[in-house]
Amino acid sequence: MKSVINFLRQLYGNNCTEWFHAHRPEYEAARDRFNQFATKLLAELIKMDDSLAGLELKDCTYRINRDIRFSADKSPYKTHFCLFAAPGGKKSMKAGYYFHLSVGGDDYPDANMIAVGNYCYDKRVVEIVREDMEDEGEKFDAFVRTASEDGLELDYHNSLKKVPKAFADSPYKDYARLKSYCLQRFMSPSEVEDADALLARLVAICRKNKPFVEYITKVVDYTMEEDVQ
Repeated sequence: MKSVINFLRQLYGNNCTEWFHAHRPEYEAARDRFNQFATKLLAELIKMDDSLAGLELKDCTYRINRDIRFSADKSPYKTHFCLFAAPGGKKSMKAGYYFHLSVGGDDYPDANMIAVGNYCYDKRVVEIVREDMEDEGEKFDAFVRTASEDGLELDYHNSLKKVPKAFADSPYKDYARLKSYCLQRFMSPSEVEDADALLARLVAICRKNKPFVEYITKVVDYTMEEDVQ
């Protein structure tokens, strides 16, 4: 993966259309190398989770062009490659498995990352998960504890500032602040250089946290069924 990372670092320091067009062959080589890895990863994830059956690489990967219409940062290109495998594909709004290869920084989007879950949910999904927490908070806590064994933590970036009143005295009050459900870990540059070792590590982490993904996806499916009725 070193060649892919080297390209991304060059792009990071030269993020403009002129440079990108002049180095398109290098971009295409890096993209193809990442896609080869992503294809192997997706195949392993499908073996592990049959809800992903039928997904193709195009259903799980993204364009390198940034949407700069509403962003103060007008850099035209992303400086990462990523794959998000979720039932129904990346636009399904369901929980899934995410891998992000970048320039090796300390925070998103510059850090390398493995994550399970998703960031954006309908408010009804959040309401149902909170209701479950009131009755069976230990179930959600078990998901978090299992993920922590591999260094994954909940992302509180988009959480409520205050604890909902119903959870004021609950041991799970911090979980109740969440508005999205994603367990993530940033990975050091040394962890992502060896493609074979990286593949094995990612698959092992995703397999271990599959019950969390299944739980969140079940809630999302329930809300979607309500919409149809």
